[in-house]
Amino acid sequence: MLPGVPDAFQRLWTPHRLAYIQGGQDQFHKDECPFCVAPSRTDEESLIVYRGETAYVVLNLYPYNPGHLLVCPYRHIPDYTDLTVAETAEFAALAQQAMRVLRKVSHASGFNLGMNQGVTGGAGISAHLHQHVVPRWGGDGNFLPIIAQTKAITQTLGDVRRQVAQAWTEAAVEDTEVDHAQ
Repeated sequence: MLPGVPDAFQRLWTPHRLAYIQGGQDQFHKDECPFCVAPSRTDEESLIVYRGETAYVVLNLYPYNPGHLLVCPYRHIPDYTDLTVAETAEFAALAQQAMRVLRKVSHASGFNLGMNQGVTGGAGISAHLHQHVVPRWGGDGNFLPIIAQTKAITQTLGDVRRQVAQAWTEAAVEDTEVDHAQ
């Protein structure tokens, strides 16, 4: 059969899985907190899109949708009530900026924002606070995740990280230009 000639197979192309095959899943040791280790690595290695003063923004290694971001404080704290006033302000501002950037990059028409607190609250990494910012589009909840428990992600994590980080930098420059104009 020649390339591009239709056949009887339905294919689900998932280039993001290559990151897992090449060691993405095992990049942290079991006794390490991935949210504490991530800032010590390069942005590309850790999938960080922005570093703030008290918190940073990173792509989720296991995204629900392309562009699924996590806002994490640098401090290893488990609960939202453990944030200082300054950390809370930056944490909230980063979630807002994440939404703005994802609207620009991916034209998201909605978002799921959430924090699962504690093991019983559903947190996968309960010892280190993090907020999910999940972009949504009409029709993104099709039959694959519902019936087949499979999610098709159309871009690699590295490609998404580059796009989001670039848009974040451009947005910061635009904000600076507006501030100077006022």
